[in-house]
Amino acid sequence: MNQANVKVSFYLKKSEADADGMCPVMAKLNVGKYSEAAFSAKLRVPQSMWNSGRASGKSVKAKEINNRLDEIRAMALGIYTELSAVRDGVTAGDVKGLLLGMAGEQATLLSYFRTFINNFAKRVGVNRTEGSLRSYRNAYNHVERFLAKKYNLLDIPFSALNRSFIDEYDSHLRTECHLAPGTIINLTVHLKTIVGEAVADGIITTYPFAGYEPVHPKQKKKYLTSEELQRIMITPLHKPHLYLTRDMFLFSCYTGIPYSDMRNLSKEHLSLADDGTWWIKSSRKKTGIEFEIPLLDLPLRLIEKYRDTAPDGKLFPMYCNSMMNIYLKDIARLCNINCPLVFHAARHTYATEITLGHGVPLETVSKMLGHSRIETTQLYAKVTDDKINADTRVLNERIAEQFSVVI
Repeated sequence: MNQANVKVSFYLKKSEADADGMCPVMAKLNVGKYSEAAFSAKLRVPQSMWNSGRASGKSVKAKEINNRLDEIRAMALGIYTELSAVRDGVTAGDVKGLLLGMAGEQATLLSYFRTFINNFAKRVGVNRTEGSLRSYRNAYNHVERFLAKKYNLLDIPFSALNRSFIDEYDSHLRTECHLAPGTIINLTVHLKTIVGEAVADGIITTYPFAGYEPVHPKQKKKYLTSEELQRIMITPLHKPHLYLTRDMFLFSCYTGIPYSDMRNLSKEHLSLADDGTWWIKSSRKKTGIEFEIPLLDLPLRLIEKYRDTAPDGKLFPMYCNSMMNIYLKDIARLCNINCPLVFHAARHTYATEITLGHGVPLETVSKMLGHSRIETTQLYAKVTDDKINADTRVLNERIAEQFSVVI
């Protein structure tokens, strides 16, 4: 539907004239033949000055009134154009709602997104990370480019967001940006967060993501099996930087501590319990949640191996994460491990092979990993087939001992 089907007219509400003959000016908006809405223009005009929907005469007052009426008409038409660019069935009520203040500074998507990012930036270093901030900025840039390319718009009212818009955005990321499914999930999750904040603020009442489910990437094994772990431990590497990388990776495999937290470990994080067990006690850089991990023999030997080799009292002399990942791929080739090995795989290995695979309860693993919700731990902890088979055999033996049946 084009603007020719949209009409904005003005009339006086004479029934509410005051003692001086001043009447409220009302606006009537028609979209097509059947959609109509009326609202106050927030002006009062003398009946004697009104003629055919405008203030008559050439006085300064008449010019001011007519300029304001022209502004309201232009705003209504502009809002209709933006709404109809992204969805069908725009009603006069939709336009009225935005015109009466719902499309203020924070009621358009990108404007609200910018405010969210600015507030998020203030919390970096307190309870948010620089990496998360970069991720939100990247998501903003993708939405901005989508609006410009698909609809030729600089911004869009929240009320224009519907399931069709979400599906178009998903398709744009998939077919035009050629992004991987995992990347698309991250971008749409960030947009979901912004829309969810707007719903919580009362800006919109309909959740446009209802029923939307992005295509999930095919799950890949993110942990090492015990046999692969053994290969890394015994295969000659011949180069000092590969041995250091291997040792740092193994420490993470046997403690579950991720790279960002591991590089900050220092002597003050070591604690000796009354029973002689050494613990690492620290808090996650990402979330601030505390974690406590009893140290197995291998991590203890690695701490001793690198004692006093790192500056500022740190436990380990670590390369940057990107270099670690490059070296880990070299190690994977040498050890005939057929997967793109990255440092974070160590944390998955700890959850799956080292702890759950040896009967440590999920609740205990969750606490040691520093998770606030056990659901997060379940994403890391993929129970292996060997563990399932072993548990099933134990269950079968217990049942056989307790029950017998004559067949």
